[in-house]
Amino acid sequence: MSKRGAWRTRFGFYLLAIGSACGLGNLWRFPYVVGENGGGAFILLYVFMALAIGAPMLIAELMMGKNSRRSVIVATQQLEQKAGKGFRWVGRFAVILSIVVLSYYAVISGWVLHFMTQFLISIFSPPEMITAKTNLAALMGNGWLQLMLASVHLLITVVVVVKGVQEGLEKWISYTIPLFAILVGILVLKSFSMPSTPEVLRFLFYPDFSKLTWSSLNHALGHVFFTLSVGFGTMVTFGSYMREADHAPTAGFRVTLVDTAISLIAVVMIFPVAFQASNIPLTDPALMFEVLPKYLLAIRGGNLFGLAFFACLYMAALNASIGLLEVVVSNWVDAQKKMERGRATWYSGMIALVLTILPALSSSVFKDVRVLGRSLIESLDSLLINWLLPMVALGILMAYNRGVAEKEKELSFVDKDKFVSYTMYPHWSFTLKWAAPLVIVLGLVMQMIDLWL
Repeated sequence: MSKRGAWRTRFGFYLLAIGSACGLGNLWRFPYVVGENGGGAFILLYVFMALAIGAPMLIAELMMGKNSRRSVIVATQQLEQKAGKGFRWVGRFAVILSIVVLSYYAVISGWVLHFMTQFLISIFSPPEMITAKTNLAALMGNGWLQLMLASVHLLITVVVVVKGVQEGLEKWISYTIPLFAILVGILVLKSFSMPSTPEVLRFLFYPDFSKLTWSSLNHALGHVFFTLSVGFGTMVTFGSYMREADHAPTAGFRVTLVDTAISLIAVVMIFPVAFQASNIPLTDPALMFEVLPKYLLAIRGGNLFGLAFFACLYMAALNASIGLLEVVVSNWVDAQKKMERGRATWYSGMIALVLTILPALSSSVFKDVRVLGRSLIESLDSLLINWLLPMVALGILMAYNRGVAEKEKELSFVDKDKFVSYTMYPHWSFTLKWAAPLVIVLGLVMQMIDLWL
């Protein structure tokens, strides 16, 4: 087996961890989940869950990877003697979850790629030649076009990942994340200039707890895990590439803060445009692709603004896809010692492409198939993020709690040069042992109650 890669710089790790976390989950999924759960109260719940539950679990996964120097499958196997035989499967479930999520994530990324291309064409075409409604209807009714776009997205992802940690992941992220930040800043300023901004800010930051449902807790947890890449094994993999001098708790807390901030920026950026265009909250997963392009094409300079917006979205989608594919590849290489990285990457990409067929055709060939009133791709998103992801994250947490001695946890968490780590360790340890498992179980139970009501 070839020598394991490592981050060239600490800043490179931060960029990739943030880039993986801050994907479409922040810019596409979070706004409509906020709309479904009533706005301000849900945002408050989400921020609390991110800091109180998400950050400690993210830190634990980073430490698991850093101490084992292996990805999640091998890392959980190494904990098998103390954690119990059943926990060795947790790592495998995490990798399976990663590639399944990547398969439907590629379809959404293909939507973004489609509209980015349409706005690029609109710059050189008469306005009447391109209409958002026609483009959305054509896209959703053509499953094979969606599959082709998803294939292009997966091909780009594979090409980046096949080059490895330093030449592929770290170099790509170092170029795209700064541009991503600049685009987001411009888009936020543009959104703040809209007349609907005061109404939007009231909806987003004035909590009305009566709008929360039985499922809101689990929706908040699922989205925290999704955006922080907790439960996929992503952060175990990234932790395995950390240098010895890097302090995992500091890294995990910083990544959580940046990711949470970007989620809040995303709703502030997207909701004013959506309110201005339709006067209703963004509650439909496809609404952003229906309302925003139509509005942007109708305003002066909207085609350039739209191109920047969807280019920003696509960079976020690609960064997150890179993180998910890296999980699968690194675990394959670790588990199969004779497997070369390039071959493992192409095999993983082909598996993801096959799995992409069902969600890509969900709005055309399988448009009449509904599960609890939802389309296949919406049902897949709910099953993976609101049900399976919290369960797998809980399994990884339990494996870590039972397989790692308390003294070893303390040595990994406490840094003699950071006094705050001494005071934070008891709180972190309590959260991992009691608070996080209880909250995850409570969220799942409350969501089951919501289904029955």
